[in-house]
Amino acid sequence: MTYEQLVEKVKGTYESADAKKINEHVAIQFNIEGEAEGAFYLEIADSKIKVEPYEYYDRDVVVITTAAVLTDIADGKLTVEQASNAGNLRTEGNTGKAFLLDQVTVKAKKAVAKKTTAKKDEPKVETKAAAKKATKATEKKAEAKTTKAAAKKATK
Repeated sequence: MTYEQLVEKVKGTYESADAKKINEHVAIQFNIEGEAEGAFYLEIADSKIKVEPYEYYDRDVVVITTAAVLTDIADGKLTVEQASNAGNLRTEGNTGKAFLLDQVTVKAKKAVAKKTTAKKDEPKVETKAAAKKATKATEKKAEAKTTKAAAKKATK
């Protein structure tokens, strides 16, 4: 996973989430180590979440972790608290602000699940194309049979 892919994943997950439970301003900078290394921030203000690929100098907390751990948190497989207790995530600053992200994660997971369900219900483009191709092939076979029958009839 690249840095850009990680930022887009986190952005897609959290910007569609509901942050109404968080009634304060929260600015979290993520410093990603290893794969997808880089820094970006997540800001919660007025119950809306914004994710941008920049450092946030007036942040409340810095969260230092890996792309895999952050992805698990965004997917709802892991909480910030669990990752911190397991030693997979470190914080610098107001750690309590980082734990507020756990209140959003569950809702983010539901939002992702709704998108996934909607995609399952939509017909696949490949299936439409295959059906169209099969229909054309059937039409060609029928046309060939008709032409062959007409040719036989004409020769009699």
